[in-house]
Amino acid sequence: MPLEDYFEFISPEDIRVKGTRIGIEHILYEYIHCAKIPEAIAKQFHTVTLEQVYATILYYLQNPETVGRYLGDWLKYCLKAEAEYDKNMWSYSRNSSTPLESRHGKSN
Repeated sequence: MPLEDYFEFISPEDIRVKGTRIGIEHILYEYIHCAKIPEAIAKQFHTVTLEQVYATILYYLQNPETVGRYLGDWLKYCLKAEAEYDKNMWSYSRNSSTPLESRHGKSN
């Protein structure tokens, strides 16, 4: 089976393990950044087989520049989304009343 048959290329920013909702970035993050072995990754993602984990790692090893860019773009997106979330939560917490105040009106 060709290696690409293990994946669904939904868009340039979204490559998933075929038959699952798991993006290759999640498997590769666990493998590269968390140094998990393939067996542990397969146990972590219940819908992914060990064969699919190995296929994902092999795809990365055979396409390091392309997959490296893909992972870099994903990490940038995650950092940007996290910063936006933090900014919005800080703004929300400064401008909102506590749950008790909102139920009973602000106390003086």
